[in-house]
Amino acid sequence: MKVTIKDSQILKTVNPDLVQAHLQATGWHETGRIYNDAGAIWRLKKETADEYEILLPLQHNLGDYAERISDILKTLEIVENRSQVEILGEFITNYPNFTVQGAIVQITTPIIDKLSGEITFLCAVFEKLQEIKTELADHDYILAIKAYQERLPIHCIGDLVKVDNHFVLKNPRNFQIGNV
Repeated sequence: MKVTIKDSQILKTVNPDLVQAHLQATGWHETGRIYNDAGAIWRLKKETADEYEILLPLQHNLGDYAERISDILKTLEIVENRSQVEILGEFITNYPNFTVQGAIVQITTPIIDKLSGEITFLCAVFEKLQEIKTELADHDYILAIKAYQERLPIHCIGDLVKVDNHFVLKNPRNFQIGNV
Protein backbone atom coordinates (compact mmCIF):
# COMPACT_ATOMS: atom_id res chain seq x y z
CA MET A 1 0.00 0.00 0.00
CA LYS A 2 1.34 3.42 -0.98
CA VAL A 3 0.88 6.26 1.47
CA THR A 4 1.01 9.84 0.22
CA ILE A 5 2.00 12.43 2.81
CA LYS A 6 -0.36 15.40 2.55
CA ASP A 7 -0.20 16.92 6.05
CA SER A 8 1.20 20.40 5.39
CA GLN A 9 2.15 20.87 9.06
CA ILE A 10 4.45 17.84 8.87
CA LEU A 11 5.81 18.78 5.45
CA LYS A 12 6.64 22.31 6.64
CA THR A 13 8.92 20.86 9.35
CA VAL A 14 11.28 19.36 6.75
CA ASN A 15 14.62 21.14 6.71
CA PRO A 16 15.84 21.78 3.14
CA ASP A 17 19.46 21.28 4.26
CA LEU A 18 18.67 17.66 5.19
CA VAL A 19 17.00 17.07 1.82
CA GLN A 20 19.98 18.63 0.05
CA ALA A 21 22.43 16.41 1.98
CA HIS A 22 20.32 13.34 1.10
CA LEU A 23 20.25 14.26 -2.57
CA GLN A 24 24.04 14.75 -2.66
CA ALA A 25 24.61 11.43 -0.88
CA THR A 26 22.39 9.52 -3.32
CA GLY A 27 23.91 10.78 -6.58
CA TRP A 28 21.78 13.82 -7.41
CA HIS A 29 23.45 16.98 -8.77
CA GLU A 30 22.37 20.57 -8.32
CA THR A 31 22.05 22.13 -11.77
CA GLY A 32 20.79 25.61 -10.96
CA ARG A 33 19.00 28.07 -8.72
CA ILE A 34 15.76 29.93 -9.34
CA TYR A 35 14.07 33.09 -8.08
CA ASN A 36 17.01 34.68 -6.25
CA ASP A 37 18.00 31.40 -4.57
CA ALA A 38 14.46 30.59 -3.39
CA GLY A 39 14.85 27.13 -4.90
CA ALA A 40 17.42 24.72 -6.28
CA ILE A 41 17.02 22.39 -9.24
CA TRP A 42 18.43 18.89 -8.71
CA ARG A 43 18.78 16.22 -11.39
CA LEU A 44 19.52 12.51 -11.41
CA LYS A 45 20.30 10.50 -14.52
CA LYS A 46 19.78 6.75 -14.17
CA GLU A 47 21.15 4.38 -16.79
CA THR A 48 17.91 2.40 -17.01
CA ALA A 49 15.48 5.32 -16.91
CA ASP A 50 14.86 8.87 -17.88
CA GLU A 51 16.35 11.80 -16.03
CA TYR A 52 14.60 12.83 -12.81
CA GLU A 53 14.26 16.41 -11.60
CA ILE A 54 13.48 17.89 -8.20
CA LEU A 55 12.77 21.51 -7.31
CA LEU A 56 13.97 21.96 -3.74
CA PRO A 57 12.56 25.04 -1.99
CA LEU A 58 15.28 26.71 0.09
CA GLN A 59 13.05 29.07 2.07
CA HIS A 60 10.37 27.89 4.54
CA ASN A 61 8.27 31.02 4.02
CA LEU A 62 7.36 30.14 0.43
CA GLY A 63 3.61 29.70 0.00
CA ASP A 64 3.98 26.34 -1.75
CA TYR A 65 6.77 24.95 0.48
CA ALA A 66 4.71 21.97 1.70
CA GLU A 67 3.56 21.12 -1.84
CA ARG A 68 7.14 21.16 -3.15
CA ILE A 69 8.29 18.86 -0.32
CA SER A 70 5.38 16.54 -1.15
CA ASP A 71 6.51 16.48 -4.80
CA ILE A 72 10.05 15.62 -3.66
CA LEU A 73 8.76 12.70 -1.57
CA LYS A 74 6.78 11.39 -4.56
CA THR A 75 9.85 11.53 -6.81
CA LEU A 76 12.15 9.93 -4.22
CA GLU A 77 9.56 7.20 -3.61
CA ILE A 78 9.85 6.21 -7.28
CA VAL A 79 13.63 6.62 -7.61
CA GLU A 80 14.54 4.89 -4.31
CA ASN A 81 11.70 2.36 -4.31
CA ARG A 82 10.89 3.25 -0.67
CA SER A 83 7.75 4.57 0.97
CA GLN A 84 7.22 8.28 1.46
CA VAL A 85 6.80 7.65 5.19
CA GLU A 86 10.23 6.00 5.39
CA ILE A 87 11.87 8.82 3.45
CA LEU A 88 10.09 11.52 5.45
CA GLY A 89 11.29 9.92 8.69
CA GLU A 90 14.85 10.74 7.65
CA PHE A 91 14.00 14.39 6.99
CA ILE A 92 12.04 15.27 10.14
CA THR A 93 14.06 17.25 12.67
CA ASN A 94 11.18 18.54 14.75
CA TYR A 95 7.51 17.73 15.05
CA PRO A 96 5.43 19.87 17.42
CA ASN A 97 2.57 18.28 19.37
CA PHE A 98 3.68 14.73 18.58
CA THR A 99 1.65 11.99 20.28
CA VAL A 100 3.78 9.28 21.88
CA GLN A 101 2.17 5.87 22.41
CA GLY A 102 4.44 3.09 23.47
CA ALA A 103 6.34 1.53 26.33
CA ILE A 104 9.01 2.74 28.71
CA VAL A 105 12.22 0.78 28.23
CA GLN A 106 14.57 2.66 30.54
CA ILE A 107 14.45 5.00 33.54
CA THR A 108 17.51 6.77 34.91
CA THR A 109 18.12 7.15 38.63
CA PRO A 110 16.32 10.25 39.90
CA ILE A 111 18.25 13.48 40.22
CA ILE A 112 19.31 14.08 43.83
CA ASP A 113 16.89 16.35 45.76
CA LYS A 114 14.36 16.20 42.90
CA LEU A 115 11.85 13.61 41.85
CA SER A 116 12.80 13.69 38.18
CA GLY A 117 14.90 11.87 35.62
CA GLU A 118 15.36 10.78 32.04
CA ILE A 119 12.87 8.32 30.57
CA THR A 120 13.31 6.33 27.35
CA PHE A 121 10.19 5.31 25.40
CA LEU A 122 9.94 2.83 22.56
CA CYS A 123 7.27 3.80 20.05
CA ALA A 124 6.54 4.12 16.35
CA VAL A 125 7.81 7.25 14.64
CA PHE A 126 6.77 7.32 10.99
CA GLU A 127 6.14 3.57 10.95
CA LYS A 128 9.54 2.70 12.45
CA LEU A 129 10.20 1.72 16.06
CA GLN A 130 12.37 4.37 17.67
CA GLU A 131 13.68 5.19 21.12
CA ILE A 132 12.64 8.61 22.39
CA LYS A 133 14.19 10.23 25.45
CA THR A 134 12.50 12.80 27.66
CA GLU A 135 12.74 14.33 31.13
CA LEU A 136 9.84 13.79 33.52
CA ALA A 137 9.35 15.19 37.00
CA ASP A 138 7.14 14.78 40.05
CA HIS A 139 3.84 12.94 39.45
CA ASP A 140 4.68 12.13 35.81
CA TYR A 141 7.99 10.57 36.90
CA ILE A 142 6.15 8.40 39.48
CA LEU A 143 3.64 7.30 36.80
CA ALA A 144 6.55 6.45 34.49
CA ILE A 145 8.12 4.24 37.17
CA LYS A 146 4.78 2.47 37.66
CA ALA A 147 4.36 1.97 33.87
CA TYR A 148 7.90 0.61 33.63
CA GLN A 149 7.52 -1.81 36.56
CA GLU A 150 4.11 -3.09 35.50
CA ARG A 151 4.88 -3.03 31.74
CA LEU A 152 1.93 -0.75 31.02
CA PRO A 153 1.60 1.27 27.81
CA ILE A 154 2.04 5.04 28.03
CA HIS A 155 0.61 8.01 26.18
CA CYS A 156 1.73 11.65 26.15
CA ILE A 157 2.18 14.66 23.88
CA GLY A 158 5.27 16.77 23.31
CA ASP A 159 7.54 18.38 20.76
CA LEU A 160 9.59 15.69 19.01
CA VAL A 161 13.10 16.83 18.08
CA LYS A 162 15.81 14.87 16.27
CA VAL A 163 19.26 15.45 17.77
CA ASP A 164 22.22 13.60 16.21
CA ASN A 165 19.98 10.82 14.84
CA HIS A 166 18.24 10.39 18.22
CA PHE A 167 14.76 11.56 19.14
CA VAL A 168 14.05 13.73 22.18
CA LEU A 169 10.58 14.69 23.41
CA LYS A 170 10.62 18.28 24.66
CA ASN A 171 7.80 19.78 26.74
CA PRO A 172 6.08 16.47 27.56
CA ARG A 173 2.49 16.89 28.75
CA ASN A 174 -0.68 14.89 29.40
CA PHE A 175 1.37 11.87 30.52
CA GLN A 176 -0.93 8.89 31.07
CA ILE A 177 -0.51 5.16 31.59
CA GLY A 178 -2.68 2.27 30.43
CA ASN A 179 -4.70 1.88 27.27
CA VAL A 180 -5.71 5.34 26.18
